Amino acid sequence: MTSPQQQTAATGDGAALLDEVEAFHRRFNVFPLDAAYVAVVLWDGHAHLLDCFDSTPRLAFLSPEPGSGKSRALEIVETLVPQPMAAVNASPAALFRAVSGAEGRPTILFDEIDTVFGPKAGDNEELRGFLNAGHRRGQLTYRCVGDGGNQSVQGFPSYCGVAVAGLGSLPDTILTRSVIIRMRRRARNERVEPFRHRLHAAEGHVLRDRLAKWAESVRPMVEGVFPLMPEEVTDRPADVWEPLIAVADAAGGQWPERARAACVELVNAAKVDDKGSIGIRLLTDLRDHVLSGIDRLPTVAVLERLHSLDEAPWADMGGRPLDARGLAKMLREYMTGDNRPISARNIKASGSVMKGYYTADLADAWQRYCPPPPESPLLPLPPLPSRSET
Repeated sequence: MTSPQQQTAATGDGAALLDEVEAFHRRFNVFPLDAAYVAVVLWDGHAHLLDCFDSTPRLAFLSPEPGSGKSRALEIVETLVPQPMAAVNASPAALFRAVSGAEGRPTILFDEIDTVFGPKAGDNEELRGFLNAGHRRGQLTYRCVGDGGNQSVQGFPSYCGVAVAGLGSLPDTILTRSVIIRMRRRARNERVEPFRHRLHAAEGHVLRDRLAKWAESVRPMVEGVFPLMPEEVTDRPADVWEPLIAVADAAGGQWPERARAACVELVNAAKVDDKGSIGIRLLTDLRDHVLSGIDRLPTVAVLERLHSLDEAPWADMGGRPLDARGLAKMLREYMTGDNRPISARNIKASGSVMKGYYTADLADAWQRYCPPPPESPLLPLPPLPSRSET
């Protein structure tokens, strides 16, 4: 049992040690926000305490363009975490075996993740399943093993730390389990020290070994502890950040305060960046741009307004604009307030009856799935000259 005096000493040492880890990152990495340095340092620390937590967040360095420092960020993380395993070309089967192997659980570092989940890469459901299952402690990934008819079902442990880097985005199921760092190219006035692996990796390894030793000293302070989270961070984001906040609390000093501020900042940034699923994007566009201030609208008018939205996908869905059939199929996945699938209903327009959508039918789905509306909602579009509502 750790004495109060030992805990105090370990906490003080922890704050200073995390300061050093942050300084090491700042020598070689330019992150877009100070909050990103806090998050990455705490992620490095949590990797040494994985069995103390119910889940482990994925760390995702993402950018729209090459040359944004993603691979270098992953390279520095590699020097600081236990048993790093570079997995650029690793198959799902190899990852299953590595995580469940006798050599000990690796920390998986997946560069160029866009080659796995990008638009030209296919679905890679097996790897996606592995990354999703490995987020939570105790989850197994089941596979058939053996030859021919002599096969049996075997469960492979998949709980492990994973950091990824890549262009674009990630599948929603992985994004929601991740601390997301949106990287960008360095400006001309942003300088970093060149990273020389033969020289600097050894410095990182010294910090890694000190992190491991400190982690062992604070394990009783972290294991089974659920830290106080910022009030506005709940549900999946709270699951993602709890291990990092716990590490910050164990370190003490300014880290608990910095961690909670970084948590709120990055969670809010993720909400702004996250367009949600394509269904949620549709619901949100219908609320904010199509049916704003209108109680009903014929399907043809709904589609015309959707197609006219800038930076929206509706005018080009796989080479063709969204049509009435596609719109109906997407909206049927959501329910009205009285638990019926949202569907087109009759609307009287121009002396005839047309199919269309009612605001009242969508209101419950808007409340449940969409982000809060803009503080200054846009004025509704003017009525289409060829259609009028009655």
